[in-house]
Amino acid sequence: MDWTTEFEEGDQPGPVATGARHHRTRLIFASVMATLVLVFAIGGFGFVLGHFVMRSPAATSSNPEMANSNFPSRGLGNYQPAAATPSDGSTSSPTNAEAAKIARSVDRGLVDITTKLSYQSATAAGTGMVLTSHGLVLTNNHVIDGATSITARDVATGTVYTAKVVGYDVTSDVAVLQLQGASNLSTITPGDSNSVASAEEVVGIGNAGGVGGTPSYAPGSVVALDQSITAADQENPTGAEQLSGMIEVNASIDPGDSGGPLVNSKGDVIGMDTAASSSGGGFGFDETGSALTQAYAIPINTALSIAKLIEDGAASSTVHIGATPFLGIELSPTLSGDQGGFGYGSQAVASGVSIRGTISGTPAAKSALAPGDVITSLDGQSTSTATALDQILQKLHPGDSVRVSYTSQSGVHATLNLQLAAGPPQ
Repeated sequence: MDWTTEFEEGDQPGPVATGARHHRTRLIFASVMATLVLVFAIGGFGFVLGHFVMRSPAATSSNPEMANSNFPSRGLGNYQPAAATPSDGSTSSPTNAEAAKIARSVDRGLVDITTKLSYQSATAAGTGMVLTSHGLVLTNNHVIDGATSITARDVATGTVYTAKVVGYDVTSDVAVLQLQGASNLSTITPGDSNSVASAEEVVGIGNAGGVGGTPSYAPGSVVALDQSITAADQENPTGAEQLSGMIEVNASIDPGDSGGPLVNSKGDVIGMDTAASSSGGGFGFDETGSALTQAYAIPINTALSIAKLIEDGAASSTVHIGATPFLGIELSPTLSGDQGGFGYGSQAVASGVSIRGTISGTPAAKSALAPGDVITSLDGQSTSTATALDQILQKLHPGDSVRVSYTSQSGVHATLNLQLAAGPPQ
């Protein structure tokens, strides 16, 4: 695919999301049973973080996590990744000086992404890769999940742009943003992820710690190809997510790196930083000194093929284009998840999905729906699980009128019509 051709700008939706979703905190479990986290930014809710986006409570600059105290320095020579060992017994990993030089050649095509999650009174940060000179940006879907506003700082110039969501694929964890009013931006150079080999030298680059400025970097090597992991999201009502075809590396991929590039020795992007694990039983990068043991990247060929579908407006059962329909409901915590979770997971009750609460100013809040009610169907389709509810909503659009059937706390069955709004990305 030739990404030297410019994307044509289509409709640029504003912030979007389903009403059944909130701040996502993900845990990932690989087939080898390692504990993984998706590379989120700094999280004020603790380091049980999903896709590496740094999340923090709004207006908490004194938070020690926001001071980056829990993240290892990168690019300073103090991190020694375990080198992959191919069949011939040799090992390979760039030196720190080599990694620094490679990173400098890539930095200008990156942006630091910052999101505001108003419904959670939080902020988050991640990384994006510039695909076109007019500001089309590739990142992970989890970087923008729940965002009510998104800004991106161009690393090359320091200019901060408002970013709009073009579209996303939740199942593949890929999203595309458009920087408003951008022009003449530097772009990344995509490589060919189909040609990546085990033990190949790589460098992971990104906004580690969510601190912005010059991107950090971490040398390493490819451990394995075509890996599958399961992302178990405590706060995603649709449950676990399967990611396959991943590139496994031993570079120190940290919170904030999500959406950043994994590059080869030539500086060509071969993957998108997405997930990592830690040893010691901890979730990610806490103060107990857990060391990174594995990291995973989405192959760039896969990410770019999905990005092209999004740019072309080719909506499907997995690719979402434009604003996401929003009911404005909070779902009850999952029975099987962490009861002390930080968001609203899903609890499937006998005949539907239980409402924990409604969000002020949304269609649900303006209706007769109330906490404790159980939604049993949407437009005549059963909503026995949150996944079913979400799948129905994704086929609709903001402005659509939907028929909601529910059972009240008192056991009364009722139906009402709601006009869907537009909310943050899911």
